[in-house]
Amino acid sequence: MKKTLPLLAAAAVLLAGCASATATGAPGQPEKLELRYQGSANSVTLPELAEDLGYFGPVKLKWVGNTISGPQDIQSAATDQTDFGGAFTGAVVKLVEAGAPVKAVVNYYGSDAKAFIGYYTKEDSPIRTARDLIGKKVGVNTAGANLEAALDTWLKNQGLSGDEIKQVQLVVIPPVNAEQALRNGQLDVVALQGILQDHALAAGGVRSLFSDVQAFGPYNGGPYVLRTDFIKKYPETTKIFVSAVARAIEWERTTPREQVIARFTKIIEARGRNENTGTLKYWKSVGVTRGGLIGDQDYTLWQPWLKEQGYIKGDKIDTSKLYTNEFNPYRDGAPAVTK
Repeated sequence: MKKTLPLLAAAAVLLAGCASATATGAPGQPEKLELRYQGSANSVTLPELAEDLGYFGPVKLKWVGNTISGPQDIQSAATDQTDFGGAFTGAVVKLVEAGAPVKAVVNYYGSDAKAFIGYYTKEDSPIRTARDLIGKKVGVNTAGANLEAALDTWLKNQGLSGDEIKQVQLVVIPPVNAEQALRNGQLDVVALQGILQDHALAAGGVRSLFSDVQAFGPYNGGPYVLRTDFIKKYPETTKIFVSAVARAIEWERTTPREQVIARFTKIIEARGRNENTGTLKYWKSVGVTRGGLIGDQDYTLWQPWLKEQGYIKGDKIDTSKLYTNEFNPYRDGAPAVTK
């Protein structure tokens, strides 16, 4: 494993709590009326959007803090500190392989021509090729997740050996601090995506080394997971959650960009968390396929990397235990109402 260097401490996020629930037993009615979750500073998650659009009906979200790490977010869900969490598909594989009782139910992020992970260096940096990264520091939001998997896979495809890849030093840093760390010379390359990426490009002085879409093409990056006991105990609430997120995805995909940004701005301003809405103007795309439907290819794309890292047993991923589209209203190809 390559050396991972801590740079900045992330804020503490976990707040344990008891969710209120009501057992209804009636078809179409939620068995649980409150879902605990972690958000993301200065941005609007799909569940938050879905709630604002009214897609959750009587079910309400309970924010317990923010996270910058997908693996931490799904670990919180697995240990019943939250009711759902989202992370890179490879992180979900690792958690399930470790015995965690969770299952992916809907994709929530991905990479396409408009929204992708880019690896950036300063404009005057001598770094031009994969080999130039040997011995250099690369900033990522967390180790063992999407940004590391994409980087390692690209380095391998560019001809670097395993030993050479281990010499590329990962530095864990909150995404909001990555751009400044690059400009200050604390890091040689940083992985940026979404509005943080566009903000850095608009400010100038940085250039792209490569992007995941250039390397692998468009793909679904990660799903929300629920505990398997949650799905069994609360099937109607599960259906409401998945349907709401799927519909929110389609709302983002079909609504004019200016209206999406305006809605995000309204949501952030209304929740009063002392956040900055300035970067929302850079939003471009939700990045996932129709309705957040999950497929085997979302996991098999990373199979070689997961095997090399020792995260899976055997040669192949058993996708049957990783995900379900059972609760997604788009699973049979039928249109679903988004407005």
